[in-house]
Amino acid sequence: PEILKIFQEHATIRRILLEAGPRMCKAWEELPQITIAAIEGFCIGGAVSLSLACDFRIMAKNAHIRISEIDLGMNFSWGSIARLVSLVGPARSKIWVITADKVGCPEAMESGFAQWSCPPGLAGQKAHGLAERIKDKPQMPVSMTKQTVNALTGYTSYIGHMDMDQFALTALSEDSREGIMAFLEKRRPFFNKDLPDD
Repeated sequence: PEILKIFQEHATIRRILLEAGPRMCKAWEELPQITIAAIEGFCIGGAVSLSLACDFRIMAKNAHIRISEIDLGMNFSWGSIARLVSLVGPARSKIWVITADKVGCPEAMESGFAQWSCPPGLAGQKAHGLAERIKDKPQMPVSMTKQTVNALTGYTSYIGHMDMDQFALTALSEDSREGIMAFLEKRRPFFNKDLPDD
């Protein structure tokens, strides 16, 4: 694809593109208002990153998340690993990111990723109801509470330079090209096992 060629050949454009996702998630995270992700159906890759940047997540009972970046030969970026570890812990974060398995609503609820579940088709309605409840609270202490909790969890101070560099490195790899082509061609990828066996 043409965008991949531009990404590979132009370092300045590559850097600008790589900054967009982390900046977007950080902007959502730093909003003074409470943010709520309503998840219906599937939530994959970048959509998981965006939902992690929100304060709360509501999932339909038939919804699932999947962190598929490694299967595309890339790292899970946008500062998302720090946010994920803060919610579900280190071991579960490794499992979800490395295996790229689907995580259904029950496990997402049990892990702390999602805070509420609902019947299919009602996540938006449930999110709206929660937003209405929060709107009726005094907004200054709500905002202060959000800011304090985020500061205490530590992930707001996470510096994403390493995250961006890792993405740049993996996105230029043969594994990434193979992963993306396999995805587009709907086939299993054949990754280069370039590390020595011993």
